[in-house]
Amino acid sequence: MRVLIIISILAGTLLLSSYYQDPNGLAFPDHFGDLQYDFSKNSYSDTKVELGRALFYDPILSKDSTISCASCHSPFNAFAHTDHTLSHGIGDSIGTRNAPALFNLAWKSSFMWDGASNHLDMQALSPITHEDEMAESIEHVLDKLAQKPIYPTLFEAAFGDTMINTERMLKALSQFQLSLISVGSKYDKVKSGIDTFSTQESKGYSVFKEHCASCHTEPLFTDDQFRNNGLNPDSTLSDIGRAAVTLSDADRYKYKVPTLRNLSYTYPYMHDGRFRKLYDVINHYTDSLDQALGIDPLLQSGIILSEHEKVDLVAFLLTLNDKDFVYNPDHRFPRELLKPTNL
Repeated sequence: MRVLIIISILAGTLLLSSYYQDPNGLAFPDHFGDLQYDFSKNSYSDTKVELGRALFYDPILSKDSTISCASCHSPFNAFAHTDHTLSHGIGDSIGTRNAPALFNLAWKSSFMWDGASNHLDMQALSPITHEDEMAESIEHVLDKLAQKPIYPTLFEAAFGDTMINTERMLKALSQFQLSLISVGSKYDKVKSGIDTFSTQESKGYSVFKEHCASCHTEPLFTDDQFRNNGLNPDSTLSDIGRAAVTLSDADRYKYKVPTLRNLSYTYPYMHDGRFRKLYDVINHYTDSLDQALGIDPLLQSGIILSEHEKVDLVAFLLTLNDKDFVYNPDHRFPRELLKPTNL
């Protein structure tokens, strides 16, 4: 029986001992805080997760059946992608942003780099219908799902009958994404009292808390806010960030603060994927901040780090990697559901 959050340590032999059990029956570490997602309107179930997993990996959601959600959100990259800087859609169309990682979404209140969606149940509408991503209509998606034998069965298992509609499809996609919980990093083990940082990692943690934690707030390592981090805009992309959503010049070039968890798996970095190495990111904040762009007040004085501090900081950031999450077989392509005869 699959549960929402099972944290395996060292090949699944040891469980984190410090966790919080909320009224929905979901278990997660107590240092993670309160959930943002309202499960009372979409109660968790294994069958919804399995339906959502099938939908997530099925290219049937795209107009020409070549692109799935997993095309840009690979499980082996912590549900980001590394083979190109910007997301690709049908016909090899190229978007304007790097695909963000998908995990720990139950603790988020807005989604996408510019926060264009404020509810996970609605977020999937954007990539499905966007002309440079899946370029499909919801009506046609539902019709295709109804004609594919596996889906009436999966919808009945998840919702009690074979009705396939927009609400159910979106809620199932949310359920699978909500099941993508990364809480098994060394950092989490240290917080739970079952591991300790090395001397270098401890030094890096001190550097992090002094210079990075204001925006990358523990334990999710994001404050879920939108900030201008002094990146010189790529003029070829015509991307003005959150201002495209709010229509306010004050939000020009502001983007969602990304989590720092699983950085070894989620490169390239930044909203446009311009940096492939952690040192490039750190050097941006120490050497390349563009103060003329309305940079965030927290960065106006810049960040000064010695070379030793940079090395220590990277050592700490690597403790945020969660190999067990990345290689969890429950998150992978559901071969038992999407067999070649069912695709």
